[in-house]
Amino acid sequence: MRKLKIRAYTLFVFFYAFALSVGASAQSKKQAGNSAYLFAYFTGNTKDEESIRFALSEDGYRYKALNNNEPVISSEKISSTGGVRDPHILRGADGKTFYMVVTDMVSAKGWDSNRAMVLLKSADLIKWTSSIINIQKKYPNQENLKRVWAPQTIYDPAVKKYMIYWSMKHGDDPDKIYYAYANADFTDLEGTPKQLFFSPTNGSCIDGDIIYDKGKYNLFFKTEGNGNGIKKAVSNELTKGYVLGDKYLQQTTDAVEGAGVFKLNGSDEYILMYDVYTKGRYQFTKSKDLNNFKVIDEEISMDFHPRHGTVMAITAQEENRLMSKWYTAISVWQGAGNIAIKKNNIVIDSVAKTVFLPVNYGTDLKAFDPQFSKFASVSIKPIGKADFSKGPVNYTLKIGDQAAQTYAVSATINNNPVLSGYYADPEILYSNKTSKYYLYPTSDGFTGWSGTYFKTFSSPDLVNWKDEGVILDLNKDVSWAKKNAWAPTAIEKKINGTYKYFYYFTAAQKIGVAVADNPTGPFKDSGKALISKRPVGTRGGQEIDPDVFTDPKTGKTYLYWGNGHMAVAELNADMVSIDTNNIKVITPDKTFREGTEVFFRNGKYYFLWSENDTRDPDYGVRYGFSDSPTGKITVPENNLILTKLPDQAIYGTGHNSVIQIPGKDEWYIVYHRFTRPKGITMGESAGYNREVCIDKMEFDENGGIKKVVPTLEGIKPIK
Repeated sequence: MRKLKIRAYTLFVFFYAFALSVGASAQSKKQAGNSAYLFAYFTGNTKDEESIRFALSEDGYRYKALNNNEPVISSEKISSTGGVRDPHILRGADGKTFYMVVTDMVSAKGWDSNRAMVLLKSADLIKWTSSIINIQKKYPNQENLKRVWAPQTIYDPAVKKYMIYWSMKHGDDPDKIYYAYANADFTDLEGTPKQLFFSPTNGSCIDGDIIYDKGKYNLFFKTEGNGNGIKKAVSNELTKGYVLGDKYLQQTTDAVEGAGVFKLNGSDEYILMYDVYTKGRYQFTKSKDLNNFKVIDEEISMDFHPRHGTVMAITAQEENRLMSKWYTAISVWQGAGNIAIKKNNIVIDSVAKTVFLPVNYGTDLKAFDPQFSKFASVSIKPIGKADFSKGPVNYTLKIGDQAAQTYAVSATINNNPVLSGYYADPEILYSNKTSKYYLYPTSDGFTGWSGTYFKTFSSPDLVNWKDEGVILDLNKDVSWAKKNAWAPTAIEKKINGTYKYFYYFTAAQKIGVAVADNPTGPFKDSGKALISKRPVGTRGGQEIDPDVFTDPKTGKTYLYWGNGHMAVAELNADMVSIDTNNIKVITPDKTFREGTEVFFRNGKYYFLWSENDTRDPDYGVRYGFSDSPTGKITVPENNLILTKLPDQAIYGTGHNSVIQIPGKDEWYIVYHRFTRPKGITMGESAGYNREVCIDKMEFDENGGIKKVVPTLEGIKPIK
């Protein structure tokens, strides 16, 4: 009897292993026919962002959004909440059916608000059928169920069914990963959910992702609330026996979630990607053994900002089908690859069929190749260099099975914005030590102004700027604050014959100071906040936006700051401390919001400030003047000197600094604006997707500041 049992067990193991090998072999054959990748993702926590979006790549590294980064499936039609998140996409065992599962959730209702997931099925990746599975309604004894998160699907060749696994939280228990099999139609779950992984620490586990490799099931997951990183458990069997590894696999100290693993086509290498959700970015890593990962961020590019998604390999035919349905001329033009193009500022008119390419100073427009990004399914003529110096060049574009289109493409040198990428709150300094100009901006583009580091840029002429890298990182260099790196200011001082640089910055709504021997750093933080509370007599506002100014009459140096109030105090001789008993509030009038800037010209002290909110298209700059660096400030009529220019799609012009060319009565204003042209369409997000610009500032015969016209052309190099 025992021999029969042993023999039966041996046969079971053999056939189970055979089933796995057949499944792996079939998957390997499918992999061999694949030539591209489909990325399914969502983009954020607002209702319109909680939708399924698609992007394509032909190499697994460079991705382009389909449908102009708009949803490809209506969340309203497929969900019970009106929103979906965390899409996982899978090719079926037959090679031609596709499965997708998503969290049925609108985050604005609360992180413990959802009880359901959505199952989707498609034969062509275009049309999808869907079913809502509400765990609380479907199963008994689920009264204390709080949430159902991040479902995924894997084919189980042993039982020839699709297993869905997801995390759930009940009451005060931690999040746990469960599983159940889908029915044959992929419209419902069979049986009762069972716990898939048992954490030895009883810690929360979410965002599971299972990859079968070399006879092992590798379960990647996030340790929610306990490190907020990625760990892995391994088993010989799909539904049980997972043993936890001892190390975190993410290659960053930032909190991450949404691990997604996929194999590169024609390779033995895997990509592990995850959502660095506190920074609004994705990180990609690569591995051959699924244990040791190397960051490859420098090889990755995306024209969108994904949240928790997954990647699936696809064939050339499937790529063409998706391109024909959802890729657009806008995506092609925006994908221009020449580094001379200011990519964030490309202007496309789909009705008039025109494209405007702003390019850097010094670009040869007589022989310029935009290097339009294209897939195998895209053809563009002409190719190579063209003469843009005489006007627009006609390009004929064909995408997949779509009809050909002709666009008139023009290219013009635009010196604004002066920096590539998103930056704001610019401070400018001229260094006598190096005879160069330096910009010290806020690093922008982070949701909710959540940046944590500062950079600087140098230039000999105010037009050609060099990225000098990070000069202060809150996480590494500052002990008293780790968030909201905003609005710095800097000053050069010669002390005992040696140049010193003092850098005042905002962090966690407080003001600190760091010191360096060179304008590019490295800067060393003083170790504590210089300004940490509101001045006496003020209500509301924040202690942000420092400005530093040395009075040429007395040699005294003053620090200004405030949001909702303008405060000033003299800095002590050490430049890193102030007498808090001598803080004075000199708010000019009710238009003052933030962003103080002070300079001296012809016996007058000029005070500039920003009105309204940085998210407001009407964010602009006003000014006043005084006979003293500490006020009282006289506010002239018509003192709004910098504001939006709607006919040029320029909005949100504010938070400025001012630079005088050494030895000349020649002045320039440095400010930020909404990213152009899309900023005005971004709502409040425009307030943290800003760009730095420079334009000339002039005075009338009475010393009044003339209105500054914000331009696209910017200024010419200063000699």
